[in-house]
Amino acid sequence: MPPSRARLAAVAIDTREPEALAWFWCAALGSSVVRRWDDAHGTSYVEVGLAGDVVLLFQHVTDRKAGKNRLHLDIAAPGDQRVEVERLVGLGARVLDEAPDHPWIVLADPEDNEFCVLPAR
Repeated sequence: MPPSRARLAAVAIDTREPEALAWFWCAALGSSVVRRWDDAHGTSYVEVGLAGDVVLLFQHVTDRKAGKNRLHLDIAAPGDQRVEVERLVGLGARVLDEAPDHPWIVLADPEDNEFCVLPAR
């Protein structure tokens, strides 16, 4: 029997305010918090459910984000891309780049983590 394969369980995001950033992403993705917990060292975590059993895991850190993300989320607009960008800006995101030669628009969440909004698929 071949060995089992690893599976993605979570996308972990460092944040100074786990509850606030989890709220933003819940509103952005129409999701909800599925679990809150603290580890043995007192670090707080908030899990936001995604499709299947994968979660966004927001973990408390004391330092601010520095530099460009090495990993980012791409989200597909449910309809008109510009309408979705406006909705996300209303939730606290900001537009970073709208290059006319790219189909995506780059935004930053309230803690400056970059993500892309793609056209509807």
